Amino acid sequence: MGTIRQIIQRGKYATLLDPALRDYIDRVNDWYPSEIIDLPIDKQRAVYDAMCRAFHEGHPAGVEASDSTIAAGGHAIPIRRYQLAGKAPQAIVVYYHGGGFVLGGLDSHDDICAEICAGTGFALLSADYRLAPEYPHPAAFDDALAVFEWAAQTSDLPIVLCGESAGGNLAAAVAQATRHHPRRAVGQVLIYPDLGGDGGSHMEHAEAPLLTQRDVEFYRKIRSGPAQSHDDPTFSPLGDTDFSGLPPTFIITAECDPLSSDGEAYRDRIIAAGGHARWHEEPRLVHSFLRARKTVARAGEAFVRILTAIASVVTLGKDERVD
Repeated sequence: MGTIRQIIQRGKYATLLDPALRDYIDRVNDWYPSEIIDLPIDKQRAVYDAMCRAFHEGHPAGVEASDSTIAAGGHAIPIRRYQLAGKAPQAIVVYYHGGGFVLGGLDSHDDICAEICAGTGFALLSADYRLAPEYPHPAAFDDALAVFEWAAQTSDLPIVLCGESAGGNLAAAVAQATRHHPRRAVGQVLIYPDLGGDGGSHMEHAEAPLLTQRDVEFYRKIRSGPAQSHDDPTFSPLGDTDFSGLPPTFIITAECDPLSSDGEAYRDRIIAAGGHARWHEEPRLVHSFLRARKTVARAGEAFVRILTAIASVVTLGKDERVD
């Protein structure tokens, strides 16, 4: 087989990938090898958590974080709130972490959340939703919705829904489920989300570094029950039949990622329904590029675009909202 670097160099990704990504990809695979989905879930989680700790960049100066829980449906949902000290936020971001609905939690994306808070000046609420396979669908969606409802009830600030990978799925599903809510989100920003698609990049980049189509199918299957319909928009947002009434939406994906076409399809359906949506495919990047934002210039530029998008959807959402 050879190292990931050797495989990339002799395959199509030798020219497709930003060369600066190769060290990042090797480093990820040192912690989190490509065959990880063949391990038991508890070992996957241990390896993933160790990798996240190794990549943690700390908090920017001035960011304060506090943990608490939300009571929902007979259980408690852990949350972490971020805010800049001494600054009144103009909006609140409800953030859903990635990890294939199987991995991750408040700590796995802690530094990313802190940097979003610092970069936008907005408060941020990170949700530690229940994970599969112990809690199959709709547990993660139910928790994601409960955190949105809690934010809507306890804050008068405009709400932005945001998520990465599996979390992007949850953000989109919550946006669709709450489009008629009196405190509906003013915008949503989805970062390389899995929205339930199966064409385009799912075939073109089925063997992409860091996320393959086999990985995608594993995570979808382990989250679902035996009778799960992929037309259920709380499971696959692209399975919805109505894309009207959604808030301004920004989707950012990576060119070398099987999920990229999901973003394009989602944008097209929102626009066709009369909404405001933008999709930006980051050239020469891979799934999970957020963790390379400090070491790969192209990934850092993409992260700045995400911060700008979060601020932009707040402005657009305020203009479009009718109370």
